[in-house]
Amino acid sequence: MNLESDNNKKLKDFFGREYQSLKVFVNTKIRDTANRTAEDIIQDVALKLFSGADRYAPINNVAGFVYTSIRNRIIDIMRKPKKTEPIKIDNEFSEIAEMLQQSSDDQVSEEKILVLKNCIHQLSPPYRDIIIAVDIEGYSYKEISNETGIPEGTLMSRRHRAIGILYKKIELEINKQKI
Repeated sequence: MNLESDNNKKLKDFFGREYQSLKVFVNTKIRDTANRTAEDIIQDVALKLFSGADRYAPINNVAGFVYTSIRNRIIDIMRKPKKTEPIKIDNEFSEIAEMLQQSSDDQVSEEKILVLKNCIHQLSPPYRDIIIAVDIEGYSYKEISNETGIPEGTLMSRRHRAIGILYKKIELEINKQKI
């Protein structure tokens, strides 16, 4: 068996068995200190390990190899300066409100804009940042990726998750107001 298939097989087996444990490990290390989710970090490390598996000598201690790689990635992320800006409150929120609005009204009410602003404020920083950057400030995924070093695919999936969470928060807020 050649090194590439042997190393790939070992890595695939390990990630399949230990994915949840890896998430717990990453969450204990980055809790409220990084602008990345545990899954983002694990996926970045897995991608790099799988794409370079043929360059490594035979991996005997897969767990040690993967956990060390993840720990090193967390350290790299922690070394980067955090870039957080307060949310700009202006008329650009009405564009998002129109996009998220489910009713057929022609205009977005001030109440709906306030609900949207509140729900965006409740998002965790990585999700809030991607919504603001893409939907409010109009940045492309490529521009954000170049600025932050976060892969475009990660940004896209983060935005997708953020919009799902945002819909749920908006629905809860609207239901609260109806009661």
